Amino acid sequence: MVRVGIVNVTGYAGAETARLLARHPDVRLVATTGRSAAGQSLGDVFPHLADLDLSIQDELPDVDVAFSALPHHASAETIPQLVERGQRVVDISADYRLHDAALYERWYGAHPSPDLLAEAPYGLPELHATRIANARLVANPGCYPTAAILALAPVADLVEPQVIVDAKSGVSGAGRSLNLTTHFCEINENCHAYGLSGHRHLPEMEQELGALRAARRGDGAPLEVTFVPHLLPMTRGILATCYARLENGWSQAGLSAHYRDYYRAAPFVRVVDAPPQTKHTLGTNLCLIHPRLDEQTGRLVVVSCIDNLVKGAAGQAVQNMNLMLGLPEVVGLEAPALYP
Repeated sequence: MVRVGIVNVTGYAGAETARLLARHPDVRLVATTGRSAAGQSLGDVFPHLADLDLSIQDELPDVDVAFSALPHHASAETIPQLVERGQRVVDISADYRLHDAALYERWYGAHPSPDLLAEAPYGLPELHATRIANARLVANPGCYPTAAILALAPVADLVEPQVIVDAKSGVSGAGRSLNLTTHFCEINENCHAYGLSGHRHLPEMEQELGALRAARRGDGAPLEVTFVPHLLPMTRGILATCYARLENGWSQAGLSAHYRDYYRAAPFVRVVDAPPQTKHTLGTNLCLIHPRLDEQTGRLVVVSCIDNLVKGAAGQAVQNMNLMLGLPEVVGLEAPALYP
């Protein structure tokens, strides 16, 4: 049985990772850490995890695989020690997602361990499964980029080089720490855009979609992304609506067939015939995608839905772990959506 640990289980992503690992048949969650709750029972902090019968520790003991759910910077200060001990690591923070240290510094500040950036694959299994399987450190993608990249990856080289991503998220994406915008009285019956001057998930989208475009076209032309996130009064879910203009003539039937063929081997991506809703993915590791041609303008509109805490964080992390261990991607992640 593979021994697994979680660094910083006390956030939403850490707790969700524990929930998913609790029912995984091939691994055993043996340790969790959380500085603010060290010494407490995991069940006291999260009653729904009481059956795991674990305590929250100060430091992670030796395990086979570690998940780091620390904030950025803190994660990169801790992970090198885990890697040096021979542990394989999935980092759920943003610390190893951007390959360029200068780009990371622009968005997050100086990187604590830039020497590991080059070796950490971007952990989107639908694009990088082979590298993930052979990695000792994987950078789990952000929630917004997961929805947007999967929506646009099949056409990254087939559209004009300016795309728009308009995305809405539930408040759990903001984390468990208190802030004014996520107080009930502020977000209830409300919706607002944020990050218009620049959002940290934007460079992930441009990095991955730009690399796809460059690899397929070979012309070196960058892909420019306009990204506008919004906050909705719901707990979980991301709905991303992506807009682009296809360079050549397409029919709706041809577009749908192209998307289905592209994701034919991806167990968690489903191309659907009707616009998906966030509840269709609630509690699952699914990404539902609906590509559509606007008949009036000829513009491509792609709607993408995920659960931000599962496919957008913990579920994708477990999917990456499965690949790293040589297991089928779907193990421990096949539960249907919660409804209503």
